[in-house]
Amino acid sequence: MAEIEDRWLSVDEIGKFLGVSSDTVYRWIDKHAMPAHRMGRLWKFKKDEIDEWVKAGGAADKSRQDQAE
Repeated sequence: MAEIEDRWLSVDEIGKFLGVSSDTVYRWIDKHAMPAHRMGRLWKFKKDEIDEWVKAGGAADKSRQDQAE
């Protein structure tokens, strides 16, 4: 079971895991330095890297935070 948890996830799978669309995942890769690995023309993700990125505030929308201040 541990090897299943440690497998590479696709854009669709990581989007479902985070509860966001694939478009949002691509935007986060581009604008928020989401930890993603390019394999050919596909993006792949490690769940533990994504968890750490989210905990560190990586998915926070900086422009909305600036507008709120």
